[in-house]
Amino acid sequence: MKNLQTLRTLNPGEQAIIKKINISGELGRRIRDMGLVPGSRVQILGRAPLKDPVEVKLMDYNLTLRNNEADFIMVEIKGEQP
Repeated sequence: MKNLQTLRTLNPGEQAIIKKINISGELGRRIRDMGLVPGSRVQILGRAPLKDPVEVKLMDYNLTLRNNEADFIMVEIKGEQP
């Protein structure tokens, strides 16, 4: 079983693959509309001084997410052994 964690727990510079979005409804739709869908690669670029929000690189663009949004995005760190 692969070790999944939330996007919030990644450190700046780490890359991961989105495996699952654990929310439905309006917030789930909003997250998916931003391109955060299973199979997408993301990289953490940095965090604000108080650790919220987090800046993420997704494809060729950057976006920021609040920690409470990042908690619903399950990822697998790229290069991690199964």
